[in-house]
Amino acid sequence: MDDQPPDTGPIDYLIVEFPPGAATGEGLPLLLDLVDRGLIRILDLVFLRKEDDRSVTRIEIADLDGDGSLDLALFHGAASGLLDEGDLAEAGSVLAPGATAVVLVYENVWAAPLASALRRGGAQLVAGGRIPVDLVMASLDAAPAAVGADGTG
Repeated sequence: MDDQPPDTGPIDYLIVEFPPGAATGEGLPLLLDLVDRGLIRILDLVFLRKEDDRSVTRIEIADLDGDGSLDLALFHGAASGLLDEGDLAEAGSVLAPGATAVVLVYENVWAAPLASALRRGGAQLVAGGRIPVDLVMASLDAAPAAVGADGTG
């Protein structure tokens, strides 16, 4: 019997907040493209709304762009069991009153072969994180122009 874990890439989550009336569905084709190209696999997709009284409710998948079809019907029922009510309450705690949000848990499928090879070699992930884009941009803006291998900038 093989006791090696299955090829699984790193699992990440996002909480994306939309101010009232701002959920246009514009990012949906890009999300679908990532799935279609096999780069990510959606494990959980949950919509939340934070009411003015600060309560958080789960909302059903909707017609985000107003074209009459359920934009995320493909992901209806995407629930791996990784998210529980406590996770959703915590996600709701960071939302502004009146906002809606999507909580997305996904596997980075593209990294699964690398992760598996590293595990087979005895490696283990000991830390991870994400650098906010605004900090990266500020750092790049403040850095002198990089010099290329040929000595040019």
